[in-house]
Amino acid sequence: MKSATGSHTGTGTWLVQRATALVLALALPALAVYFLRALPADFADWQALFAPLWVRVLLLLTSAALALHAWVGMRDIFMDYVHHTGARLVLYLGVILTLAGCEIVMIMTLWK
Repeated sequence: MKSATGSHTGTGTWLVQRATALVLALALPALAVYFLRALPADFADWQALFAPLWVRVLLLLTSAALALHAWVGMRDIFMDYVHHTGARLVLYLGVILTLAGCEIVMIMTLWK
């Protein structure tokens, strides 16, 4: 049984952190090149920039990887520096709600 302190999850979180870092390292430069080559000038250009399905899927995958990467990092910081279990759980909840909210906004923006 897992405890509120997050014990016994080292290998899994290490793998998530490395996998999400790899996704970010590959996707962010590709997206940057795509956006810099397009240089949209008006709203219609911006809409056309996000029209291809592969762009929306890659953006969603990248934002999900960023959220997971941030979650693992924040969770580790809270485990190391917040010693009161109740305070740590409140902080966990705040980070989870913030990251989930960002993902929902991303989905709504890309597939409105």
